[in-house]
Amino acid sequence: MSAPNAQASPPQYGQPIALADAKRVMAAAEAEAARNAWPMVIAIVDCGANLVLHQRMDQAQNGSIPIALLKAETAANFRRETKTMEDPLAQGGVNLRLLAMPNLLPLEGGVPLFKDGKVVGAIGVSCMRSNQDAQVAKAGAEAL
Repeated sequence: MSAPNAQASPPQYGQPIALADAKRVMAAAEAEAARNAWPMVIAIVDCGANLVLHQRMDQAQNGSIPIALLKAETAANFRRETKTMEDPLAQGGVNLRLLAMPNLLPLEGGVPLFKDGKVVGAIGVSCMRSNQDAQVAKAGAEAL
């Protein structure tokens, strides 16, 4: 029996995402963005948060280039969606300490990529509203 309030262990890291898999994830994310006419910046990193693929669709704002990468790095480094860090900020109080972490971007749109139940990388998307960024990121993640 588990203790009350015990947190589940985070998923394990797997082997770094293969380029062919990253390309499949990118294609699915780009297709979702195109279906909605959302010009997006999409970044895919491996399980060590190292860049594998990064692209800016036509007319995507330049400011979103580093944001997409930071969202992907955050999702890979913490093995969870970046939304799980954004939501506590709205509560304020002690949760504001998240803002002091230099290696964390608490904005929705970063999603870990799983293969065989292990984190092999992450995708980060930026340029529209955070929930739209997440929609595109999740479409990419589902391709894996």
